[in-house]
Amino acid sequence: MSVFTGLKPSPIWNYFEDICRIPRLSKNEGRIRRYLVDFALKNNLDVKEDSIGNVLISKEPSHGTEKRKTVVLQSHMDMVGEKNAEYPHDWSVDPVIPIVTDGWVSARGTTLGADDGIGLASQLAVLADKNLKAGRLECLFTVDEESGMTGALNLDSDFFSGRILLNLDSEDEGILYIGCAGGMETIGTMKYKPVSPDKQHTALEISLTGLHGGHSGDEIHKGYGNSVKIMTRLLWKLSNQFDISVSIFNGGNLRNAIPREAFSVIVADRSAAGEIRNVTEKFYLTVLEEFGKLEENLKISIRETDLPTTVMDKENQLKLLASLNCCPHGAIAWSQEMENLVETSTNLASVKFEEENEIRINTTQRSSI
Repeated sequence: MSVFTGLKPSPIWNYFEDICRIPRLSKNEGRIRRYLVDFALKNNLDVKEDSIGNVLISKEPSHGTEKRKTVVLQSHMDMVGEKNAEYPHDWSVDPVIPIVTDGWVSARGTTLGADDGIGLASQLAVLADKNLKAGRLECLFTVDEESGMTGALNLDSDFFSGRILLNLDSEDEGILYIGCAGGMETIGTMKYKPVSPDKQHTALEISLTGLHGGHSGDEIHKGYGNSVKIMTRLLWKLSNQFDISVSIFNGGNLRNAIPREAFSVIVADRSAAGEIRNVTEKFYLTVLEEFGKLEENLKISIRETDLPTTVMDKENQLKLLASLNCCPHGAIAWSQEMENLVETSTNLASVKFEEENEIRINTTQRSSI
């Protein structure tokens, strides 16, 4: 029995279940593209592909609607791939496992990919409907929306003929949007000097998991926790109370996702380890109280780990933590024309320790002006 049994309209959910089985991260849409082409051939529909990987499936008008204007339905094939750190999932081969809880569809341990899998499924349901009364339809499926818009940006002007286009990639059912926010990515990098830690010191690994996360375009204003911000607060607090050295600080993954997890390794005098654990536990309880029901699944844990070969020099450690502390995150301005519309926002998406002693900080900005 399907996990979606009973959900309506059933054709959409049937196709979405198929789509969940197909790995389709950005720039790796080969399998979903083949699925779309096979669907078209099976249903005797015209299909074509362009050099960048976009697919167009066309459906001729039903009887009596031949004079209506052609309408283009558009969605993107790729999805954002996020997973819980402890969940074993290989995005190149493993399917998304959907679950239904209290009327909401989500996925076990990973993002669901409803952005824009539900758009794909809607198009397929329309194309397969033998009783549909409509003019000519062109269903456009673009690639690589989540990591660069390369599919849309490289469309040839004559790839489709319709001049009325409906993009099936918004968040609210039954609402038609005209217009779109613009977006950009801002990346900061910094170098640090690696220093050998005192071999008599101890290393502690701090893990922050269980946050809600979410899409930085749709949920930036909802007050969910940002793992990079929370971990920065904790490291800042510890560095002001103890002589700690940071060896690793990795949090977040994708530019358009609010970061859900962060991990760090610090080195400190062995005699301070117990008090560092106590301060971390008190901090955890404080943050739980701050977020209340918004982040009930937040976890912060600390454990002893192997001593790393290097840590950051103190000057650049201070610069990193100060920069992340000061870096804004969330809604910057609200629209004065439309109620409850975030006009401008920024997402502190990730911080990564990379090769050659470089740290990369990724942020994204959106604005409707």
